[in-house]
Amino acid sequence: MPTLYLVATPIGNLEDITLRALRILREVPTIAAEDTRRTRQLLSHYGISKRPISYHEHNKRQREALLLEKLAEGDVALVSDAGTPLINDPGAELVRAALAAGHRVVPIPGASAPIAALIASGLPTDAFLYLGYLPRKSKERRAVLQSVAELPYTLIFLETPHRLTAALADLAAVLGAERPIAIARELTKQHEEILRGTIGEMAAHFAETEPRGEFTLVVGGAPTESKTWGADQVEAAIAEGLKAGESPSSLARRIAAQSGWRRNQVYEKILQNQSSSKS
Repeated sequence: MPTLYLVATPIGNLEDITLRALRILREVPTIAAEDTRRTRQLLSHYGISKRPISYHEHNKRQREALLLEKLAEGDVALVSDAGTPLINDPGAELVRAALAAGHRVVPIPGASAPIAALIASGLPTDAFLYLGYLPRKSKERRAVLQSVAELPYTLIFLETPHRLTAALADLAAVLGAERPIAIARELTKQHEEILRGTIGEMAAHFAETEPRGEFTLVVGGAPTESKTWGADQVEAAIAEGLKAGESPSSLARRIAAQSGWRRNQVYEKILQNQSSSKS
């Protein structure tokens, strides 16, 4: 039975490819690639003389019929620009079409930036949620972050260099500046770097250091322990902090870190306190 192979390729270092993946790429009659130039470089590096067919976000509908024809004749390997196919890359529609046509679909595991960043982050790996790229606009980005703010799972995002500082600002505002984070840059490449700290610390770092390269963000989940302060204690701390002239943002961050309450919950109580004081 003809098979559609989903072949993981390196995300940077060309040595990060399995022997099985190389064998499949040598044996299949057809290779479909998101970026044919990059795939040709990989194939040439390993002495595989084949011309891949382009299959990317902008031509996937037109290419689907062709690749199903190729599958009817023999095996097809699908590779993405880098890493594991279908993870923030096209291919899901082709997989569904191949299955509907009665073909086998077989994964060939390998490199994946989200998993590589997760295991090196120092954050919990037993339960995690991968959300790909955050929305471009701040309002939409904050809405997504708000929807996962209370989840106890480690969160994984991808981000571009020109949006990183804005994304970190929104992460700090919604999840709290004290939330732990690991930022992996240029994984497996010559200038690989993994920074670990709090969201606030990373925001300060990249405010002074221009972001360059490809970024994967791994963020700690919401604390699962119960609140250590009661509502009366939180309200008393708020009143004391406001009386001392502490800004609402700084006060909310400090009390959240001390009390076990979420920053946005504390901030809401601060706003209620200020509103009551004016009335």
